[in-house]
Amino acid sequence: MTEVKDHRDVYLASFARQEKEFATRPSWLREIRRAALQRFAELGFPTTHNEEWKHTSVEGIASVPFEPAQAGPAGAIIDALKGLPLCGLDCSRLVFLNGHYQRELSSLIDLPKEVRAGSLAEALANGSLALEQHLARHADYQNHAFVALNTAFLHDGIFVEIPKGLILEKPLVLLFISAASGRPIVAHPRTLVITGRESQATVIEGYIAVGEEPYFTNAVTEIVAGEGAVLEYAKFQQEGRAAFHVATVQVRQERSSNVTTYSFALGGALVREELGTLLAGEGAAAALHGLYMANGRQHVDNYTTMDHAMPHCNSRELYKGILDGQSTAVFNGRVIVRKDAQKTDSKQGNKNLLLSEDAVINTKPQLEIFADDVKCTHGATIGQVDPEAIFYLRSRGIAREQARGLLTFAFANEVIERVKYKPLRDRLKAALRARLGAGTGKEDA
Repeated sequence: MTEVKDHRDVYLASFARQEKEFATRPSWLREIRRAALQRFAELGFPTTHNEEWKHTSVEGIASVPFEPAQAGPAGAIIDALKGLPLCGLDCSRLVFLNGHYQRELSSLIDLPKEVRAGSLAEALANGSLALEQHLARHADYQNHAFVALNTAFLHDGIFVEIPKGLILEKPLVLLFISAASGRPIVAHPRTLVITGRESQATVIEGYIAVGEEPYFTNAVTEIVAGEGAVLEYAKFQQEGRAAFHVATVQVRQERSSNVTTYSFALGGALVREELGTLLAGEGAAAALHGLYMANGRQHVDNYTTMDHAMPHCNSRELYKGILDGQSTAVFNGRVIVRKDAQKTDSKQGNKNLLLSEDAVINTKPQLEIFADDVKCTHGATIGQVDPEAIFYLRSRGIAREQARGLLTFAFANEVIERVKYKPLRDRLKAALRARLGAGTGKEDA
């Protein structure tokens, strides 16, 4: 794609219509919104001339005049939710429908009263110093058009604040549901999670769909891990097969914090996720795990950045991809080691399994090192199912397709097995089996 006739004017007009509503919000946020809109107008949608978008065309997003999503009646989708992943987990949850908070579908009964969790719009109306300090301060809207667009339309989302020293026994589920409306719609979910000093928590963020009509989800999540905090963050994305999903997750880690992130991408026609981690405190540790699956003509793009800004920090990264049909995928993983970040220890890996001759993967692990006392490695592999392993299983009486399914399941399961919360592991394995089809049932695993 060289140039795209985009519909940024649609978003500018939509912002103008909502300006009066936005003006009721805090003045500091109003200024951020206006600056973000101006920046989006200047940047426009990225094209493949942009190095970071070289292999991903957003023409399908830029050329459609998406309308702001309306919530619709929550009762109409309750039955449909029962069979979807994440909906039956026995833990507190916050639910949004087409970007709008659904109090009747949410439940915080198991959440300690010291934890602040709820609608971002309500938190903004009540005022919060933590919001002013952190909201829209970490995800960069100056150089990222989709973050700028999300920030310009920031009006609701999820705000979670876990106080100092608190250990959250059960995960908190943040669920964003998209439901068909008969026309192309867009939602801009926004999430801010702040974990206090020496706190511990698990947060699961999910994006799922009811229906298969085209829509656009443009999500931004900001996570701040306090000194000594331990956080496990898992994102599960199973949007509709005609959906566009663009997401930015930005993590800031303070001294001696430990953050593990998981990204599971199974749905969507076009998916782009940028996950950045800033190791801003000495002794911080980060682990990034990802699993992406695509078939048909799906396109999945993962862009990760591990930024070592302080010394004595460790990072580990493993992303795996499974591609079938005529699908395409992109992995671009950056590890940055700044000048003063001595004693850095970082390892990065990307492994891909191609199940079709027509599937394509573009992978680019990269190191940018400006310190001299570091230990950093990276690597990428692309391959097919091992024919010798297929032969071995067939010699034991296992049919070819079943053998292929078992080997593919084992390849992906390495990432899933790292998830500590067993009910989520079980849901992920079930989703993986459903995606791979016959030959990967529980009795086979």
